[in-house]
Amino acid sequence: MKKVLLTATVQSHICQFHKPLVKMLHENGYEVHVAAYDNLYLKNGLKLDFVDKVFNIPFSRSPKSPNNIKAYKEMKKILTNERYDYIHCNTPMGGIVTRLAARKARKEGTEIIYAAHGFHFYQGAPLAAWLVFYPIEKFFGKHYTDKLITISNADYEMAVKKHICEKVYRIHSVGINSKKYNKVDDRVLEAYRADYGLMATDFVCICTGELNKNKRQRLVIDALPEIVKVVPNFKLLIASNGAEKENLENQIKSLGMKGHAQLIGYRTDLEVFANLSDIAVSASLREGLGINLIEAMNCHKPVVGSVNRGHSEFIKDGVNGFLAGGETDTEISSSFAKTIIKLATDKALYSKLAEQAYKDAQMYMDFNVEKELKDIYFGK
Repeated sequence: MKKVLLTATVQSHICQFHKPLVKMLHENGYEVHVAAYDNLYLKNGLKLDFVDKVFNIPFSRSPKSPNNIKAYKEMKKILTNERYDYIHCNTPMGGIVTRLAARKARKEGTEIIYAAHGFHFYQGAPLAAWLVFYPIEKFFGKHYTDKLITISNADYEMAVKKHICEKVYRIHSVGINSKKYNKVDDRVLEAYRADYGLMATDFVCICTGELNKNKRQRLVIDALPEIVKVVPNFKLLIASNGAEKENLENQIKSLGMKGHAQLIGYRTDLEVFANLSDIAVSASLREGLGINLIEAMNCHKPVVGSVNRGHSEFIKDGVNGFLAGGETDTEISSSFAKTIIKLATDKALYSKLAEQAYKDAQMYMDFNVEKELKDIYFGK
């Protein structure tokens, strides 16, 4: 039986991002196994039920964690007992530990693929990121990787320019679920809003992403007082969980914005919120691409994203959404406020950007990415 092993630091990563890859592999006659830490108890019902075998491996995101030594030993046992045609690694520590453990398997003919979901080194990145992450990616790409996959053009060009791996490929994200993320008709939209206590006249904004310092939801919250002065029916929904939950709740309360912002927790039905919202936003400091925004775009929603290399890959400022920028946090928050107000108050502009957002999302859909992945795996 032909087999592929997918690895990542946590199992939720595979659940959220690799269904198109698994579908393509199954269609081509491959059994698919997964090795990653089981964090699904934190993810509100997210299930890894679309693969053939799952190994719970104690990978840790921290390079200093002794769990990664345990993970290395367990991976060695798996690779001794199982024979894989391909090993497809994801995430920094999951990718490093897997590739170290797979050295013998690679010599025996297993092809090692690493998918970079956003390099930490890039033009304008801190010097520390270059000093730490660039040498690691270069070493592992040269010595332990057969094919490197990037999900943005910026990372692809960087990988080629810096000769990080002999074979470098670019795919358009990990593939947006074309069955889940689609525009719904007005009756369904009204029902969605009614289920969550939202009025048809509310201007609703969804902000999705782990509640951590990198995602910077606080900048969008800081924009609320300026927004609601002009758009009193504005509602911000923040989806996910994370370490910053309490800080964000306190921030909303201190600004007197509890009637305009709500943390709705980790959701497995984000397609509902992509549709019931009028726009989607992200204030990330760093972003490999920005999948949640593209999902909203396929639901005919304009988007607003902070200026970073991931968002700049697909957001065309003033065409399918807006890029919110500035030199300081205050300036960035004000930029979010101004662009959101534009979309809320100019119906003609909103409709124009929404139509273009949908068109620009098409290259990122699962049916296109499946073809790209098939070419990488089996193309000559």
